[in-house]
Amino acid sequence: MSSAVRLTGEAQEVALAEAQAVRAMADDDGYRERLAALVGAASEGEVGEDDAATLEELLELGLQSGRIRALYGPGGETAALGLYRRLPRGAALAESAGEVNEALRALEGRELGSIELRAVGPGAFTLSLSAGELELSMRLDRQGARVSSVGV
Repeated sequence: MSSAVRLTGEAQEVALAEAQAVRAMADDDGYRERLAALVGAASEGEVGEDDAATLEELLELGLQSGRIRALYGPGGETAALGLYRRLPRGAALAESAGEVNEALRALEGRELGSIELRAVGPGAFTLSLSAGELELSMRLDRQGARVSSVGV
């Protein structure tokens, strides 16, 4: 990440509160130092590359576990999601979803022949679709959604 990410409003409040809460419970001194740096940056309203990586970890855990919604309500969750999408890993997930949507547009207006979802591992799935002469396969897992094959 070459530029800093600005934190404002409810997103800044959630980021700061989560960093402070986790720091208070963390046992590892190195991690506590990373969190202290994040608290300082979040207080100032801007995170750089190192602090962004720590913030991504906090937001991922808080969003996946439901902690952020439980503590800060739907508005806090929405703010945290918006912030996450502006951080590198969140932006990469949004980009991969956009690529899958672009591939799916090739199926628009065609009669769906088949659709199959297969579990390929813990939290990993393959979704296969066919429409006429087109076949599309996507992988869905913690790293996002990706087109794995296109057949004509």
